[in-house]
Amino acid sequence: MSRTVIRGGLVITAADEIHADVLIEDGRIAALAASGTPAAGAFTAERTIDATGKYVIPGGVDGHTHMEMPFGGTYAADTFETGTRAAAWGGTTTIVDFAIQTVGGSLREGLDAWHAKAEGNCAIDYGFHMIVSDVNQETLKEMDLLVEEGVTSFKQFMAYPGVFYSDDRQILRAMQRAADNGGLIMMHAENGIAIDVLVEQALARGETDPRYHGEVRKALLEAEATHRAIRLAQVAGAPLYVVHVSAQEAVAELARARDQGLHVFGETCPQYLFLSTDNLAEPGFEGAKYVCSTPLRPKEHQAALWKGLRTNDLQVVSTDHCPFCFTGQKELGRGDFSKIPNGMPGVENRMDLLHQAVVDGHISRRRWIEIACATPARMFGMYPKKGTIAPGADADVVVYDPHAEQVMSAETHHMNVDYSAYEGRRITGRVETVLSRGEPVITEREYTGHRGHGVYTPRSTCQYLD
Repeated sequence: MSRTVIRGGLVITAADEIHADVLIEDGRIAALAASGTPAAGAFTAERTIDATGKYVIPGGVDGHTHMEMPFGGTYAADTFETGTRAAAWGGTTTIVDFAIQTVGGSLREGLDAWHAKAEGNCAIDYGFHMIVSDVNQETLKEMDLLVEEGVTSFKQFMAYPGVFYSDDRQILRAMQRAADNGGLIMMHAENGIAIDVLVEQALARGETDPRYHGEVRKALLEAEATHRAIRLAQVAGAPLYVVHVSAQEAVAELARARDQGLHVFGETCPQYLFLSTDNLAEPGFEGAKYVCSTPLRPKEHQAALWKGLRTNDLQVVSTDHCPFCFTGQKELGRGDFSKIPNGMPGVENRMDLLHQAVVDGHISRRRWIEIACATPARMFGMYPKKGTIAPGADADVVVYDPHAEQVMSAETHHMNVDYSAYEGRRITGRVETVLSRGEPVITEREYTGHRGHGVYTPRSTCQYLD
């Protein structure tokens, strides 16, 4: 039996804050006891971690990553090995990545391909969602089988005609199936048919720079698609999770639906909270670094996103980590913004940026843990195994220094990408030590993990409906 005790830290979960010692046995949380009490003094272990003056928090759960994802003739720059190592450096101990069904192929073929990419390569634990690109009778039957084996969420796209796009007929059928089998439909809500018209018109006018990527992907087209997805889910009697919400108009649609008592949930990402169209408009071709979909919005949208996180109209902050190097990948779109691979790096930055949001007064410490750890674990059927510090939970634990200062930079990050979206940004707070199932992956700012430690984690159905 291997035992570790973490002493003297402020343990923060979504529900509580308590100065407590944490006893870990065989990869799980065994007990907590208030620091300095006889109960805590009775904890004995081979390894003791001093967390005095630090936070002790659950490992982050990033419910939206794209490792090794094919897009626009290239692949996301992070492998499961490099991407999960970077996640650990940033205090994230579980990711849920997206397996992809290709049009004409089966869900099983897509899922098997992603298992092959990830197995034996991950530094932290992982699960899968399934991107459904081709809804037909066989696909619908396969959805039932995947739910039974722990792949309980299915992503559809109202964007990217000819690639991932599903029409309303396909979306409704998948939602009806999810209503029956307990699956959760995740929606990329943008009106891709209309966007393609605007892209074509912009290019015809000679508007080719990266900033036009944001201008053609209009906030109203995100709001319209969000509204349509909500109503289709309502007709199907299915819950809906809208990914990477970026526009205040889309937040309003979610808030309205939730006020009506619908099971509708929303996720946003750090890039929409901290970056804006100012970045897309950076001179030369620099704006290409910030091309992602949904796109960055003008700064005034940020207030609605922060408010949504405080009022729980938005429940989760994930990264949509999908990195492409500036040199050789983003550059594919020089002279044509529509050819810039869509996606940004961020799996290493999320926990730190959200701690900065605590420092800045946007959210509380417990809300930080709620939106980054507990709720994604509940939303995707992994709680309380993941997302909290409580007896019986996996010992995915981060010792976090809330006073350390750092400057974010591509020079020092561990993601396999040649730029940082937050280059030069000064923030307060830094990961010091990370345990994954009780094993040290980061030890006092040194990587002590290894590929293959991370294991596949089957998931139950959405627990956020309980």
